[in-house]
Amino acid sequence: MRLHRFFLLALLVLLTSVVTAQSQLDSILSDFHNRPDRILVASHRAQSENNPENSVAAVKEMIAMGVDIVELDVRETKDGVLIIMHDKTVDRTTTGKGLVEAMTWKQLKKLYLLHNGKPTEEKIPTFKEIVKLVKGNVMLDIDYKAEGERAAKSTLKIMRKKKIEHQCLFFLYDYKDADPLFKMNPHLQFMTRAYNKADVDSIFKLTMPVPVVHADDKFYSDSLMSIIRAKGKRLWMNALNKYDKMELEKRDTGFDALLYLRYTNIIQTDLPWALLEYLKRRGLHR
Repeated sequence: MRLHRFFLLALLVLLTSVVTAQSQLDSILSDFHNRPDRILVASHRAQSENNPENSVAAVKEMIAMGVDIVELDVRETKDGVLIIMHDKTVDRTTTGKGLVEAMTWKQLKKLYLLHNGKPTEEKIPTFKEIVKLVKGNVMLDIDYKAEGERAAKSTLKIMRKKKIEHQCLFFLYDYKDADPLFKMNPHLQFMTRAYNKADVDSIFKLTMPVPVVHADDKFYSDSLMSIIRAKGKRLWMNALNKYDKMELEKRDTGFDALLYLRYTNIIQTDLPWALLEYLKRRGLHR
């Protein structure tokens, strides 16, 4: 009888955690699609005070923290394994040295990730690991740094198999790259970079889903950004470096300055914990 109760309790805990995670993602997606007044928080490389960037532990921390979007970088190893790594080399973020594209997965999985320059117990995650982790939990912004058709097909195959396209943004530095990728997987939704008004006009003409436009404050204008918003698209701006630095120097100054760009409704930051607290104080986040 005790064993039976134990299994029932374990099953209840498991089901509760699944429902909680799914309801969290449902809330994020509902805000993403239906509440343009709510500002979403994107965590740059899952930046954390406690864990290495682009690590499993950092992503878990971001999910528990309640961020809306986790931004991660995808690269391909010499033998075709998709991994999460920002730099071309492993020098800055791991205990090893060398180009990612020149190393095999067998070599890379022996390395440990660094946090504040010190080795941790965290290993380099594969894209498959991360997809499994984020599924049903949080939106994923894929900063795609792999090259070639093989890598693209492998990436899209993993996404399609796990059916996570609805919670992912495929980030493109050039909107012209959207068409061939969309032909490979018509369930994709994109975020494209706009560098000027001509780019914005061209993005509007794309036939595939582009729910987010990534802009820079260098060419921000209320008139242009209001058009982006009027088209039903979200406007992504970075707090990285400039605004995050201001925020570290004096509380609220950086985020206040960024929100002066009033049509912004997704902010990517290296300080997700601070941005969440800031937005909630102002009723701009659920």
